[in-house]
Amino acid sequence: MKGAYVLIFEVLKDCEIIVGKLGLTFFKKGIYYYCGSAQNNLEKRIERHERKEKKIHWHIDYLTTNKNIKMISSEKYENCQKSKECELAQELFKKKYNQIKNFGCTDCKCNSHLFYKNE
Repeated sequence: MKGAYVLIFEVLKDCEIIVGKLGLTFFKKGIYYYCGSAQNNLEKRIERHERKEKKIHWHIDYLTTNKNIKMISSEKYENCQKSKECELAQELFKKKYNQIKNFGCTDCKCNSHLFYKNE
C-alpha cells in the first residue's frame, strides 16, 4: 500500500548531527515532525524508520539512528499520491512550525520536510 506519513519524534537534548550533504546540522531539544511518503508498502517504511539499526539512506535516517532521538509516534495517510508529503509539510509551515532548511526535500520544491515547534 502506498501513502504518506508524518513521523513524530523527540530530540532529547540539543545536539549537532552530520546529515549527509547538509553537513553538520544543529537540532534543538524538542518535538519534531517529519513528512515522508512510500510508493510501496507504507507499513514497512514506517517500521524501518522506527528501527535504530539500519543502513543510512535518507536524511531522516541520520536522526532515527541517533542515540539522542526517541521516536514517539507516526501518522499514516493511506492510498494517496506522493505529493501528499509536500501538502503535509506545507500545513506544518502554515502553522508557523520552524523548519530545518533543505531537510528531506531533495526530490521536490519544498523548503523542508522536517519541522519543530517552539514551546
